[in-house]
Amino acid sequence: MMKNKNKCAFLFVVCFGIILTGLAQHPVDVEAYHFEIELTDQSDAITGKAWIDVRFLEDATEISFDLASIENDKGMYAYQVMENSLPLQAVHVHDVVHITLPKMARKGESHRYEIQYMGTPKDGLIISKNKFGDRTFFADNWPNRAHQWIPCIDRPDDKAAFEFLITTPLQYQVISNGILIKETKIDGYRKLTYWKETIPLPTKVMVIGVAKFAVKEWRDHPMDVPVSAWVYPQDSSRGFYDYAVAPGILTFFSDLIAPFPYKKLANVQSKTIFGGMENASAIFYAEDLVTGDRQSEDVVAHEIVHQWFGDMASEKSFAHLWLSEGFATYLTDLYFEKKYGRDSFVKRLQKERDAVRQFVKTNHHPVIDSTSDLMSLLNANSYQKGAWVLHMLRNEVGDSTFQKLLRVYYSRYAGSNAETRDFQRVAEEVSQKQMQWFFDQWLYQPGIPSLLIEWKGDHKEIKLQVKQLNDQLYRLRLSLLITTKNGSTRMVHYFIEEKETTIKLSLDSEPVSVVADPITVLLYEGIVQEKK
Repeated sequence: MMKNKNKCAFLFVVCFGIILTGLAQHPVDVEAYHFEIELTDQSDAITGKAWIDVRFLEDATEISFDLASIENDKGMYAYQVMENSLPLQAVHVHDVVHITLPKMARKGESHRYEIQYMGTPKDGLIISKNKFGDRTFFADNWPNRAHQWIPCIDRPDDKAAFEFLITTPLQYQVISNGILIKETKIDGYRKLTYWKETIPLPTKVMVIGVAKFAVKEWRDHPMDVPVSAWVYPQDSSRGFYDYAVAPGILTFFSDLIAPFPYKKLANVQSKTIFGGMENASAIFYAEDLVTGDRQSEDVVAHEIVHQWFGDMASEKSFAHLWLSEGFATYLTDLYFEKKYGRDSFVKRLQKERDAVRQFVKTNHHPVIDSTSDLMSLLNANSYQKGAWVLHMLRNEVGDSTFQKLLRVYYSRYAGSNAETRDFQRVAEEVSQKQMQWFFDQWLYQPGIPSLLIEWKGDHKEIKLQVKQLNDQLYRLRLSLLITTKNGSTRMVHYFIEEKETTIKLSLDSEPVSVVADPITVLLYEGIVQEKK
């Protein structure tokens, strides 16, 4: 513990540190975090120590870490910063701990910094009661809320290994990422639980969950990966039934993408503010999703997809969130197609298309969106439109090529980060097609195509006019199903890229109806009408 006079000196710097808030965060790569945190039932305050191993990417005389400052009696207070047991001059202000280095750190050097802190989290670590009135502690870091309770570099592109040593009252169990190293009794009131994750991950998925749990591990471990459920004891039978779909889901995606990247998969009933949160190897689900009837199988599938796309292969910035959410949405559709058939798959796609159609009526942002309001990115652009982009890409390149490009993209960026152009390059490499137009119009351009399809029959002939109503032209693969008076049908496919396209066809009898996109492969809105 820091001596009082050094603590006072640190406080003096904090109080007068407002002049330093313009300091830039110097480029470093965090290689590992070591967190020791104590939780109690006496209050919501926590005490913590963090050891942060960094490698400098350029010469620097300062370094900064994100950590929420105290505001209205909530937040964290960093009261000691050290390197090699020597106190360092530091300023904790405006949610950043700025550290002045005693001598210049050179590019390529590795250093370890210790930060001692305490406080009451205002976010990030949710300390509350569950639906049964029992006290719980659940981390909920997405998108950049980890710094509300742990010092870190709170960005998705700075991945690191980490470990949590959590001291709690005896009655609680602790779940986290990675593997359980030990659980030991400290005294008659407290115990220490130690979890360690050696795979570098972004802060958005570094978590702990502390509660009274009933735990079940399934025997049908796919590829020797332990799969378990951690649910409130009062919900044990319902939760164990609901989460029993997880081993089969994990097997499906392991076969589709690559072997599961982590050493276990825990499915945890929690107090997350989201429906589900894809914390690597320890997925947190909203507590009310435990119903005992498996109504949330799609949520379980969605979060398990994220173990590959979002956790292992992560977006470089949240502007490219669709690389997580669009992938998780569409691959969940593929799981439902495999398990429940084509009709189930098509219904999901149609529902997702309806969501996009409704969304674009009032939102004019592209999928690649650099907004600073990160929570606003949880929208139909990132999820449903992202899924449709993948669906159209699959139909553009073919099923086998699509699966191959998924695997190549994952293998190339597993353990690191990518942006949309990186995925585009993989798609072009694998398909041997130039796809700049595809990615530009669907991801970097707002909205969706608006079509007016008019047709007129004349005995055994039909004339169709396809008009693009958008200012920006699209290149589209449009399918039309024509039904004639004698009951026969004819499917035709056209590549549309002009403002107006005229099509004439000979038929075996008079046309009576035209259906656009009968095989559900195009994201669009529009009207098909007979021209009198």
